[in-house]
Amino acid sequence: MAQRTHVPISVLLALGFIALFVLFALFGEWLSDHSFRATSLFARLKPPAFLGGDPDYLLGTDQKGRDLLARLAVGAQITLIVAVVGTLIGAVLGSLLGMLAAARRGATEVTIMAAVDVQASLPIIVVALFVLAVFDNSFSLFLLLVGLTGWEVYARLVRGATLSAQEHGYALAIRALGASPVRVYLLHILPNVLNVVLVQFTVNLPLTVLLESALSFLGLGIQPPLTSLGQIMSEGRDRLLTAWWLTVLPGAIVFLLALSVSLVGDWLRDRLDPTLTQRRG
Repeated sequence: MAQRTHVPISVLLALGFIALFVLFALFGEWLSDHSFRATSLFARLKPPAFLGGDPDYLLGTDQKGRDLLARLAVGAQITLIVAVVGTLIGAVLGSLLGMLAAARRGATEVTIMAAVDVQASLPIIVVALFVLAVFDNSFSLFLLLVGLTGWEVYARLVRGATLSAQEHGYALAIRALGASPVRVYLLHILPNVLNVVLVQFTVNLPLTVLLESALSFLGLGIQPPLTSLGQIMSEGRDRLLTAWWLTVLPGAIVFLLALSVSLVGDWLRDRLDPTLTQRRG
């Protein structure tokens, strides 16, 4: 009889918050009658409605009179896009390079692993300062910069998993039948290392969220007229005592999102990592 998978209540709550965040990012703008760019000098720094503010601005306004609810919704969209697409870029690039390093030993492997070591030693803030100083800051450039962060972890993990999978009986049998190397790696070895990639994806995703928020908070990330949760926090940091909602609300969303994804990632790692399963057994 198959054993039922027990999902902890913390993971269920985390999944619920992630679902709410995605829905808010997709449809949150419909909750407000104002554009996230619309300014009004007569509506500056209004508190949220639950603190006695104007019901027309449910979460209050910023120093330019812009509706915080609309800005949070757009900021959640940008944060979601950067987190998912950026993490996906790193996962695909690192996985392909890791598999290539395992398949082509010798100079190719040495070169790739040397690049992994270099990437792991570079502080992302310094790299971002250099790249954004040399090139004009744009959303596409920032997305690529975030995506190239963390690929070295995938490369290490996939290389190790591929080297292990190469020695399994099914891989040796397929080679003996005359299958081409491309067919062996893409159709037979890759599906068997995807669990490693999936687990690392859930580990890197909250790190990407925090990275985007930190860079935008420092003014190196998303630039106006676009906005993100980190940028909204940065704009309200000088008004923590008089308009705390400008920083606390986006900060709470970033914190809860990173925590939720981390909880789900830890649970998936426990379920998919065979070494952990053997230890529990």
